[in-house]
Amino acid sequence: METTLDRLPLGQTARIIAIDWDALDVAEGRRLRELGLLDGTELTALHRGGLFWRDPLAVAIGRMRIAIRARHAAAIRVEAL
Repeated sequence: METTLDRLPLGQTARIIAIDWDALDVAEGRRLRELGLLDGTELTALHRGGLFWRDPLAVAIGRMRIAIRARHAAAIRVEAL
């Protein structure tokens, strides 16, 4: 199953297959790369914010937990594992 990270069901593990770097500004892209969000990285959707836009999204990458904005997650295509 292929989707974007913002639509990945909670608890689902997936692999990043592509990131639309053009949809992000330079600083945002650099931050995501520094956090380990690269093609081939496996991650798990953990939790979404409560109200309105369900922002941010908490994601597990290995032993690390990060929060990512929904609009950034929409630029990341993943495949469920």
